[in-house]
Amino acid sequence: VWLDCLVEGEDGVGFAGLTFVSLLTSVDMSSSPTRNDDLKEMLENNKESLKLEAMKRIVGLIAKGKNASELFPAVVKNVASKNIELKKLVYVYLVRYAEEQQDLALLSISTFQRALKDPNQLIRASALRVLSSIRVPIIIPIMMLAIKEAASDMSPYVRKTSAHAIQKLYSLDPDQKEHLIEVIEKLLKDKSTLVAGSVVMAFEEVCPERIDLIHKNYRKLCNLLVDVEEWGQVVIISMLTRYARTQFTSPWREDGVFDENSERAFYESDEEKTRDDTEIKPYTMDPDHRLLLRNTKPLLQSRNTAVVMSVAQLYWHLAPRNEVSIVTKSLVRLLRSHREVQYIVLQNIATMSIQRKGMFEPYMKSFYVRSTDATHIKSLKLEILTNLANEANISTILREFQTYVKSQDKQFAAGTIQAIGRCATNISEVTDTCLNGLVLLLSNRDETVVAESVVVIKKLLQAQPSQHSDIIKHMAKLLDNITVSMARASILWLIGEYCERVPKIAPDVLRKMAKSFTSEEDIVKLQTVNLAAKLYLTNSKQTKLLTQYILNLGKYDQNYDIRDRTRFIRQLIVPNEKSGALSKYARRILLAPKPAPVLESAYKDRDRYQLGTLSHTINTKASGYLELSDWPAVAPDQSVRNVEVIEPVRIHPSICTALFHFCPDSPPSFFHISCYCPSLPVLLPGEGVGSITGEDWEVQAKTYSPSDLRHCVDIGFVKQLLFRVSGYLHVFRSVTVSYVVPFVPQEVKLQKEVSLLDLDDCELTDVKPWFCPSVLSPSLLTDLEGLSLSNISTMQVSGPAFVPEKSHNLLHRMTGKGLAAQYQFTRQPCLYQPNMVSVQISLTNTSDHRLEQIHIGERSPAGLKIHCFNTIEFLEPDASVTVSMGIDFNDSTQAANFQLCTKEDQFSVSIQPAVGDLFLAVTMTEQDFRKEQGKLQGMNECSATITVTAENTSSQPLNRRVAAMANVGVVPSGQDNVHRFAGKTACSGAVLLVTVELRESSAAVITINTEKSVMGSMLLRDLKKSLAQA
Repeated sequence: VWLDCLVEGEDGVGFAGLTFVSLLTSVDMSSSPTRNDDLKEMLENNKESLKLEAMKRIVGLIAKGKNASELFPAVVKNVASKNIELKKLVYVYLVRYAEEQQDLALLSISTFQRALKDPNQLIRASALRVLSSIRVPIIIPIMMLAIKEAASDMSPYVRKTSAHAIQKLYSLDPDQKEHLIEVIEKLLKDKSTLVAGSVVMAFEEVCPERIDLIHKNYRKLCNLLVDVEEWGQVVIISMLTRYARTQFTSPWREDGVFDENSERAFYESDEEKTRDDTEIKPYTMDPDHRLLLRNTKPLLQSRNTAVVMSVAQLYWHLAPRNEVSIVTKSLVRLLRSHREVQYIVLQNIATMSIQRKGMFEPYMKSFYVRSTDATHIKSLKLEILTNLANEANISTILREFQTYVKSQDKQFAAGTIQAIGRCATNISEVTDTCLNGLVLLLSNRDETVVAESVVVIKKLLQAQPSQHSDIIKHMAKLLDNITVSMARASILWLIGEYCERVPKIAPDVLRKMAKSFTSEEDIVKLQTVNLAAKLYLTNSKQTKLLTQYILNLGKYDQNYDIRDRTRFIRQLIVPNEKSGALSKYARRILLAPKPAPVLESAYKDRDRYQLGTLSHTINTKASGYLELSDWPAVAPDQSVRNVEVIEPVRIHPSICTALFHFCPDSPPSFFHISCYCPSLPVLLPGEGVGSITGEDWEVQAKTYSPSDLRHCVDIGFVKQLLFRVSGYLHVFRSVTVSYVVPFVPQEVKLQKEVSLLDLDDCELTDVKPWFCPSVLSPSLLTDLEGLSLSNISTMQVSGPAFVPEKSHNLLHRMTGKGLAAQYQFTRQPCLYQPNMVSVQISLTNTSDHRLEQIHIGERSPAGLKIHCFNTIEFLEPDASVTVSMGIDFNDSTQAANFQLCTKEDQFSVSIQPAVGDLFLAVTMTEQDFRKEQGKLQGMNECSATITVTAENTSSQPLNRRVAAMANVGVVPSGQDNVHRFAGKTACSGAVLLVTVELRESSAAVITINTEKSVMGSMLLRDLKKSLAQA
């Protein structure tokens, strides 16, 4: 249940995540739990704090595996509580016990339905999760309606939950399949990476045969794959593997050639290039096939082993043979993981190594057995080494096997002897060497080693019995010392099979076995009877009486198999009146030449299952396994994957144009803003045109259809428009709307182009508004006249409150051959590009000669954007120079690596930002702060309670501490114990809000609100450490 909750809330600070953190911080799991009667009283109390404490303890009991089902009536009463935290915990409890207490859960069904309309996305998702957990057929229509509504929810988290609910409803009522397919088809079109994995899982569960649903979404899924959560990546890759096998032709054709999009084989002979074109059947890889391979390749670097394994199986089943080897290094890397991961990975490598020995041969040492490996890991590595053996490396492998035979692990030692036998069978050059080595093992003190050696020698001797009669004699002499039944039986079989080659020894062996017949194991008795029969046919003069004696003993044995075998042999070899015609063929039956056994890998036939699946692991078709189809002979129509691209709509009479009045210190001036993509033009009547481009604005504009833009120019639309635009107009001190008019671009005469920074210098001209009665109604004009932007947040970038004086070493003078470099984050807005972080670098020449041509060279990772400083022509000895550069860290603490070059040398250096240096300080009012904070609740909020030092409880030291850790601005606060700070990320401009609330006993609650939840968590960790230190 916890796993289910955590999977469905894995997108940051999810519902289950919040609850689990709350439990860890609030419940003492080591203390004895409160009695259930006390918990019931607390739940029935009117105080919200007692109810919340009771629910924390109850969920804590569930987490410890205790049964809390008897508290269901008391808990379900609080499902309608207005306290959000309490409601979250109640829903966690209900998800766990709703299926067990169905009748009581049904009583609250109306509450769950109301919660589906709750403003909080976590409550909506939790209500749907509880509703789908009540497995009662009577509420199936309600569940279906809830799923359909949730599939259209604005929150991707709720849509993700609806995809999970689809599978639960399908398992409850498979008759709803057609209705659920409609919802799946809708969710497959969702562009959110949060939803993709869940809906594909629902697709695989409900309708995996409906490949037609994937056609239009195939390219989108391929492109989203790298950004989907790891659980979703595994599901999508598995589905796309099956899809590709039905839609593309095989890239494994031996007589085909690849187009330019496909990588050519590394070793390609000139003869193949000059082959007559009429003999070549050209193979052209489908661009969509190549898209899948290209977009999954980066996932081989994933830290999740399941993702790497999924990509590996995709390449194994879909990629051209010369490209499959790129997965080798990633699979070998996984062998450093836990033994459970090693087991699965080694099983798949064992299957691969049978067909592609060359893939893993360069990494053969990675499969050497370690003393700390478990037995099943050792066996798999042994299997892989045996598969990799060839004429070139067999000597190395046999030396390794000699060590393994001495292992204290008897099972592993026996497996090694079997591996030696396989090597001897597969590589004829070492057959005699292996056979001699196995004969030496017959004198080993360990019975298990001797027994296994006998069994393997028996199989090897069947290939060349005439050349190894001495070995048979030697094994016959060991019969008295070997006690393992399988080994004794193997020796008896060998002597009986080749009794004519050892005519003097075989009768004596039969004599010894007749003495101990009654005390032998059943398998040994059977082989003794067979030996007696064969000797009777080849040397009846010496063995006739012995044979009759053994047959009489077997006639009265307790095992019915031995009794039956004895009667059969007697009738076959000893003719009498009752014997039929079969006795004439006794010699041909018992002494017929037998083919030598073939020693094969246990993983030879496992490639019939898809790699990485449960069926492949257990070598049996598991429930729910979907087989990979064969490649189609002719590729289906690829146009089914084409998606019609809707171009941005440009409308003229209906363009909503806003007239703004701003700049109180100068005479009024104004401009128009028209709403079409891909840029946001600012039209200055009589002066010119400037433009503001923004990715957010492009997305917002594209969500409107032509009919919406033509008929919905209403007050709500204009408010959304102005709210979007306000984010780009923060440079102005006040902005208000005078009126809104439709605007026809063709009728405006533009004189020259200006930018927003030149607006203060614009000469104003009178512009008469042009009204269109068909577009704006009188009531709409009345509403628009009173519309203002005073309630829209106008954040302004301010200077840093604190600039760290500490500089970081970039290049040591010894490493740089006299060139020393240090860097420092200035925390000022970058002058080169607004989305870059400003870095100041100090360069010093500590050598005794001039350094020339100092500049920036190559950089990594690929795509890293750096605004380099101008090349420094020369730097005299003991001279220093300070330069500035801009780096786009893309809101990540990943280091920027580049080369600092001189005329003669290149030095690799790295700039590692702290998370606090990736922000820009902004100023805002307390009202704006609260408004922005209200938009960043739920998954966009993280908090922690700490104990601060005494010196950090006053305002100035606390502000200094916070500003030192992060480049944020101080927000005025009307409360003495609450300190607020604001900033935004340099790259994306995402808002960052920090609240520090001081409480009694030196306690403080730090709350961070931001869309960048990872950065928020990292900053929270740094602030906790800073404020807790003296």
